[in-house]
Amino acid sequence: MDKAGKRAFKIELFEQFARIGKALASGRRLELVELLAQKEHTVEDLARLSDMSVANTSQHLQVLRSARLVEVRRQGLYASYRLADARVFRLWQALRELGESRIAEIDRVVDSFLTDRKSLKAISTQELKRRLKDRSVVILDVRPPDEYCAGHIPGARSIPVAELEARLKKLPKNREIVAYCRGPYCVLADEAVALLRTHGLNALRLEQGFPDWKAQGFPVEHVPQA
Repeated sequence: MDKAGKRAFKIELFEQFARIGKALASGRRLELVELLAQKEHTVEDLARLSDMSVANTSQHLQVLRSARLVEVRRQGLYASYRLADARVFRLWQALRELGESRIAEIDRVVDSFLTDRKSLKAISTQELKRRLKDRSVVILDVRPPDEYCAGHIPGARSIPVAELEARLKKLPKNREIVAYCRGPYCVLADEAVALLRTHGLNALRLEQGFPDWKAQGFPVEHVPQA
């Protein structure tokens, strides 16, 4: 290969890799990746969960699909999207961790909006896995039920945040409760822990979310479809 050929090869090669970076260069598309890390979703579900129009959601998904980051399954008039494979979530996870270590504004945004987080005790996935063995904690999955059914931490109870206050009597007062949701920036677990503590229960949040637990190769349970 001559010099011109080598240069053409490098240019074309890195442009192909850049397709992934371009596809992820949108906060709304990163949010869709996080949602799809929970389970397969229809365009309509993703639009509702992300507070976008169906048209905008579909456009973002097409960008992700063109970079082979998501796949589509069609059934009749509906199209359901899923992450292409587990490496897509790991890419988002690595980007998230790099951002946390290099971009101070991320901490500022978290502190500005999640003002109560510092007062909410947290537990790591490794510590929770250890405590699963001695059954010393009650685990709450506070995500929507369909995400729980698609995969959850073994032994976790499905109690969405909106139902939590009505079901407090079913929770033991003499055991520690760990609530988890979609990821470290999902506010559902924060809301659950704050509510539980208001009612005198000993509660803490999982530092990360279910996809992070799954990505570490820890055990996962599913609810069989009827």
